[in-house]
Amino acid sequence: MQIINCEKSKYMILSSENKRKEVLIMARVTKSTMIGELLQIDADVAPILLNIGMHCLGCPSSQMETIEEAAMVHGIDADDLVEEINTFLDSQA
Repeated sequence: MQIINCEKSKYMILSSENKRKEVLIMARVTKSTMIGELLQIDADVAPILLNIGMHCLGCPSSQMETIEEAAMVHGIDADDLVEEINTFLDSQA
């Protein structure tokens, strides 16, 4: 079986019989997800981060910061932020 990334969270699976099947894999994040990784999952999550005061999304240091670290620096509960992000990601599927 081979998995081919098609777009955001859609993947094409090639079975051993070379039959193609498209599946939707829901993206989920945790407190340990890096901000850079999060923006690669879905750049449309940026407004959520901007609303908590994280205005330097393109800065190299923020790219290597976890959601938990970003939440702590901006005085936001990390669990609430992860829940908000995952709710947004679920709504995009």
